[in-house]
Amino acid sequence: MLIHKKLLQGVMVLGWLVWSLPAIGAGEHSPHEGKQHGSGKHGGHPGAAKKGHGGKHSGHGYGRPKGPPADIPAHIKERMESDGTKVNLNRSLIGVKGMQILADMPELKNVKSLALQGNKLGDEGVRILAESATFKNTENLSLWGNKVSSQGARMIAESPNMRNLKELKLTRNEIGDEGVEALAASENSTALTFVDFSANKISDRGALAIANSPRFANLKTLDLYNNKITTEGMKALLQSKNLRNLEMLILVRNEIDLEKAQDLAKNQSLPKLRRLELE
Repeated sequence: MLIHKKLLQGVMVLGWLVWSLPAIGAGEHSPHEGKQHGSGKHGGHPGAAKKGHGGKHSGHGYGRPKGPPADIPAHIKERMESDGTKVNLNRSLIGVKGMQILADMPELKNVKSLALQGNKLGDEGVRILAESATFKNTENLSLWGNKVSSQGARMIAESPNMRNLKELKLTRNEIGDEGVEALAASENSTALTFVDFSANKISDRGALAIANSPRFANLKTLDLYNNKITTEGMKALLQSKNLRNLEMLILVRNEIDLEKAQDLAKNQSLPKLRRLELE
């Protein structure tokens, strides 16, 4: 009866979640690439194929090119919405040079959704991004797989142009605990509702920074897939007094004792948590 009661409350553990919620089950996390679990508002841009973002121009972004486009400005224009509010440059390999071109384009002064997965930006590319007023209206930002370190995360945290972020994907980077701590202390994190810190070598130290941060009070989705968080880190997150709006927590492929995790899940104190994924 206890398990049944918890299911009715919406908090699911282990196999219950995989079978009850296949949309966010193992298929979304293996290998945890190319899938848009969560809000689905960023990264692939719904309807993008109909507007040239991966359909007509798929040879640029989704065909895994070996180098940057021959004409980067033209490529950027092909991959942006006509009103300049969205640009999808996933896997375009534009590099730091392309990031500077992007920052200097007046057509992007109102960009709200910026998808930059796999562009070899590194911290230098993030520096250009963070320092450019072109991106001051950006709400959805994906930097998936760009070798961003804790220094790059700190640049985002301290940037006066990153204050409107609502969704932030730093999947498969190198921000570590220091990067998480910088973002946890930043006012730029206060509007965030969706955060993906997957595969960033984050330990309990980072989990504690998140749990203890009032800056993350508006988070609805927190993805910590494939990190180094133990049962203690999970406990801190589930008993956080700050994550009052969290609805989905992903802790797949961490260092969590699954037997202890069941008890923690049953006694968690997050009032809006509806999805908990552990394996």
